[in-house]
Amino acid sequence: MIADAMPQIVWSTLPDGFHDYYNRQWYEFTGVADSSTDGEGWNNMFHPDDQPLAWERWRHSMSTGEPYEIEYRLRHRSGEYRWVLGRAAALRNDAGEIVRWIGTCTDIDEGKRQAEENEVLSRELSHRIKNIFAVIGGLIGLSSRNHPEAGSFASELRERIAALGRAHEYARPHSEISRTLVGESSLQGLMIEIFKPYLRNGEQAITVDGDEVQIDDRGATPMALIMHELATNSAKYGALSTDNGRVRVAIALADGELVIRWAERGGPPISGPPQRHGFGSRLVDLSVHQMGGRLDREWNAQGLDAVLTVKPEHLHR
Repeated sequence: MIADAMPQIVWSTLPDGFHDYYNRQWYEFTGVADSSTDGEGWNNMFHPDDQPLAWERWRHSMSTGEPYEIEYRLRHRSGEYRWVLGRAAALRNDAGEIVRWIGTCTDIDEGKRQAEENEVLSRELSHRIKNIFAVIGGLIGLSSRNHPEAGSFASELRERIAALGRAHEYARPHSEISRTLVGESSLQGLMIEIFKPYLRNGEQAITVDGDEVQIDDRGATPMALIMHELATNSAKYGALSTDNGRVRVAIALADGELVIRWAERGGPPISGPPQRHGFGSRLVDLSVHQMGGRLDREWNAQGLDAVLTVKPEHLHR
C-alpha cells in the first residue's frame, strides 16, 4: 500500500535480478498487462539505444552489491519514450547476503528536455556573443585603415578583444558535448587557452603548472586580461621578445589565498621598472582591483617576477 501510494514507480527483484514486483505506478505508466514484465521482460520497455548500458550497469550492481543508478528512456503507455531516473539498492540479511533489490523509477522527462533546450539556447547565445567579439574586432581593423597612426593601438585592442572571446568560450556554461577538452573550468585551462599563440620552435613558450583552481565567467574576464597583458608586454620588451626566452606561471593555494607567480627568464637584461605606464598597465590594475586582489612586480635584471594574490572564491560564483 505504501508503494502504491508513492508517485514514483517502485519495483523489486530477487538476488539474481529476477523482477517479481512492480507497484501500481509501473502499470499505469507503461500500460502493460499485469505480470507481463516479470523476469527479464522489463528490459524490452527501455529504448533500444539505452538497453546495453542499462544491462551493463545492472549486472555490475548485482555482481558488486553497489547501488544502481542510471538515466534511460522508458516506453510510456502512449507509445512515446520518456526519460526516467532509475535507482536501486540491495537489501541484505544479518549475514550481509543480498536477499532482494528494491528500486524506483522517477519521471524526469520534462526536466531533461528543458535542459536540452537550455543547452541549445546557451550554444546559440554563445555563438552570437562570439560573433559580437568578431564584429568589434573587424570594426577596429576597418577603422584603423583610415587612421594609420593608430595602427599599433588598434592591433593591441583587437588582441585584447580576442583574448576576451577565448575567455568567454572557455568559461561559459557547457554540456558534456560542448565543453572544452582543456581542463574543466579551471584556471590552468583558461591560461593554456590564452597562451596558445605564444610558441617558440613549435613549443609553448609559457608553461603553466600548480594547483587546479575553479573559475567561471566571474573571474575569467579580468584574469584573461591580466594574463594577456603580461604576455603581450613580455613579447614586446621581456623574455618572449627573444627566441630563447621563456615564462613560467606557477599556481598555488596557500592559507586561503591563491598565489600566481609569473617568472620571465632568458630575455634582455632589465635595468629597472618602466618609466611610464600605458593603457595596458592601467587595464591590469583595474582587473586586479575588480577581483579584489594584489599584484606585486619585481623588475630583476634576469627578468620580470610578478606575484598575483587573490581570494579563490573571487574567481567563481
